[in-house]
Amino acid sequence: MIQTVEAIIDETGNVRLTEPLRLSSVRRALVTILNELDRLPVSETALLSEAALAADWDRPEEDAAWAHLQRVS
Repeated sequence: MIQTVEAIIDETGNVRLTEPLRLSSVRRALVTILNELDRLPVSETALLSEAALAADWDRPEEDAAWAHLQRVS
């Protein structure tokens, strides 16, 4: 399975993952360096509407509507 994780690379090349990562064994990785200027700013409207959307989406009806997309273990 290919997995993408976010990391910060400092000026000396040290890589720091932004969140913990657990792997079952040693893995190879590819590193893509992103231009910081290409980052899109987060929309203020999106941030302000997050709580209202969460209340609407966090309902049993929504869970049922999207249940077919859940991964079966």
